[in-house]
Amino acid sequence: MYDDQTQLQIETQALSPEPDCSEHSRRMRGALTSLALRHENALFAETRGISQGNRATGWRPGYLNQATGEFELSRFSDGRPAPIHVLDGLPEAWVQCRDAEGRVLAAEPEIVSGFIRAGRFYTREQAARAAAH
Repeated sequence: MYDDQTQLQIETQALSPEPDCSEHSRRMRGALTSLALRHENALFAETRGISQGNRATGWRPGYLNQATGEFELSRFSDGRPAPIHVLDGLPEAWVQCRDAEGRVLAAEPEIVSGFIRAGRFYTREQAARAAAH
């Protein structure tokens, strides 16, 4: 039943500065999460679209902000380059939400994982194709 209390709840939720960080909400918004990274690794497992498959030839895991064109290497939370895709070292503006300990739960929807080589960003698919040749 719709009433004034329901309307107030809807308005309060709409004005809330805290994003909904539930797994369902993150998936619905297309946010990049650790689970999404695991799914990508499974999808590209038999290709050079994963870190283990292309590291020896100079490919470094990274992320692209599709809205700005900026890309960054994957880093641990302390800033050290990571050998695999991890979310904790993303630039703060790219982070959608964190858990109570400060770990990144989700990146903004415009962030995609891929690889950086010779100053250029490649999606996983692009890297898999380029590394195969």
